[in-house]
Amino acid sequence: MTRNKLIDLHNHLFEELERLNDEDLKGDALDEEINRSMAINKVAEMIIENANLCLKAEKFKSEVGINAELPEMLENKDGKKVIE
Repeated sequence: MTRNKLIDLHNHLFEELERLNDEDLKGDALDEEINRSMAINKVAEMIIENANLCLKAEKFKSEVGINAELPEMLENKDGKKVIE
C-alpha cells in the first residue's frame, strides 16, 4: 500500500504546470489538459484542507496539554508525523 505525502502533491502540481506550459499542446488536447488541471486543483485543495485540519488538531492537543483521543481521521496512531 502506497502512502502519499504532501511532497507528492507538490510534485504532481508542478508536473501539471509543466504539461500546461507545453507550447505544442493546442486545441482539444489543450482543453483536455486544462480540464484535467482544474480537477487536480480541486482535489489538491481538499488534500491541503485535510492536512491543515490534522495540523490544527495536533496543535490543539499540544496547547491544551491533554491526551484526549481525536477522531481516528485526525489521530496519529502509528507514531509518525501527521504532516509529512
